[in-house]
Amino acid sequence: MAAAILQEISRDEKERALFRSRKKYEMDMFSNEMTLQRIGEMRSDEKWKDIVADKDAKLADKDAEIANQKAEIERLRAALEKQ
Repeated sequence: MAAAILQEISRDEKERALFRSRKKYEMDMFSNEMTLQRIGEMRSDEKWKDIVADKDAKLADKDAEIANQKAEIERLRAALEKQ
């Protein structure tokens, strides 16, 4: 009887160890997935920051070009009014 109880306890311990091992594996996989997702989000954020910075620079160039064109128009209007 004692041997049967010890054998059952031993089997229960093996099952608990197996369960803990599986649970640890699942948690590790979940952690890895979350880490990869965060890395992907950070890379995406950096990519978009670069794209937005490029667009902002292009817009600034266009604004400067428009300002120069307006100044040229005003200069030409003033020259026409003198004639």
